[in-house]
Amino acid sequence: MVDSVREQLLASHDQFRELVQTHTQYSTRLNFLSAKRFLTEEEKTEEVRLKKLKLRIKDQMHMIEQEYRSGQVQVA
Repeated sequence: MVDSVREQLLASHDQFRELVQTHTQYSTRLNFLSAKRFLTEEEKTEEVRLKKLKLRIKDQMHMIEQEYRSGQVQVA
């Protein structure tokens, strides 16, 4: 059920699709940073910032999914 809702939103909801793309970009960058043996102070700060942004986006995606399930969201 969750996958089908997500698939429907990806196909029809522009904001949700943009959030997923941004979330993926942040994940990619975080994976790159975590693969490094040592991080500079700037990279450590970036890592913390990206984790917070990624979590915020995940929360927004979850909210859109909940609204979609309850029939409150309009497809863009």
